[in-house]
Formats: sequence, structure tokens, C-alpha cells
Amino acid sequence: MHAVAEVKSPLENRMDPMGNFHSNPSRAATLMGNRGILHNDAREIARSWVGKSWVACDPRFDNIDRRPLFQPNRYSELFFLDEATAYSAGHRPCWYCQRQRFQDFKRRWEECFSADQPLLIKKIDAQLHLERVGTARSKQTYEAKLHELPNGTFVEIDGVAYLLQEDRLLQWSLDGYVGVVSREAEKTVKVLTPKSIVELFRRGLIPHVHTSASLCGVSR
Repeated sequence: MHAVAEVKSPLENRMDPMGNFHSNPSRAATLMGNRGILHNDAREIARSWVGKSWVACDPRFDNIDRRPLFQPNRYSELFFLDEATAYSAGHRPCWYCQRQRFQDFKRRWEECFSADQPLLIKKIDAQLHLERVGTARSKQTYEAKLHELPNGTFVEIDGVAYLLQEDRLLQWSLDGYVGVVSREAEKTVKVLTPKSIVELFRRGLIPHVHTSASLCGVSR
């Protein structure tokens, strides 16, 4: 996927796998996110979300130019390194600008959780909200051993976010994946990606990953 063109803003709209906001001029983001109108008149983040529909959007869809960002009465534009990061933060594909990705996501969800019966997306959003938001509106996580988790899952080790990819853990940053450590099968970690999405990864959903993942160095 191509990098997002709009990167000059100092707005607090770069997102990490934990769902935290960052003010950073990184040019690496490939997806745009929407959680509703989060900013105030000063274009500052005033709330973490509005509603339960958290989506990941194609920033180049129909060549729509949303600049300047954080306009009054328009949703706050958030940016993710890649789809794996967006999933970890609790976002799912937008039905409008990512129709094919959305249909694949919804089909796999129905096959996995609703016995092949059609399911309203608002019910999926409600379940995801239970899994991504914990007490005190904090990030919901759980523990698991690395060998129990599929590729595409994000975990946290000693406060650092890593993407699971085969026998490796790729260290995340706003500018891309910057390091590799070996995947110790029996190691217990904090899982950042919501449980239901982790299950979809097990069933064959493959998230798009930033190109920097293929450039990471040799395991240390």
C-alpha cells in the first residue's frame, strides 16, 4: 500500500497498536482511521472515541482531499502504519472505502462466530468494543503464550509492541518495523489485538503489513 500524503500536521493523530494517540510527522502511515469527532475547536484530542464504530479507511479513496485535518464538525482523521496496527488498536475495515476488505472481514466473522448466519455490523462493533476497551476506558489486553497466537497479532513485551510474523517478533514504530527478536514459543505475553480478531487470523484472515516488515534485520 502507498504511504499517506498528508503528514505535515502536528496534530495528535498518529496511532500505535495500543490505540494511543501521538503527535508525530511520520510519513509511514498507510491507513486512515475514524472513531468519530474527537477534537475540540483548538484541534486537540478531547476524547478517545465517540460511538462503537471504529473503522480503518483508504486515505486515497476517490482522491478525496480532507485537508486541513480536524475540521469543525468532521470526524478526526487518525493514521495507522498498516492494517495489522489498525486491527490491534481495535479498528475494522470501512464498508464504504474498503468494501472488499470489509466483506472478507465480515464473512470470516460470520463463519467463525454466527454459524454462517448474516450478522449486522453494529453487533460486530459492539463485540469489538467489549474486547478493546477495559476498565477506566483503558486498552483491554489478555495474556497468552506466543505459540498460541497466529501471524498478524500484536503483543506487548516490556512496554514495547511487537508484530508476530512466523518465527519472529517485529518491533513496531511510527516509521515502520525497526527490529527483530526471536519468537520464544513458551513465553507469556500481553496480547494487544482483540480476541475475536486474533481468532479470525487463525481462520485465515491476513492483515496487510507495512513494507518495512520485510526489511527488518537478522534476529538477535
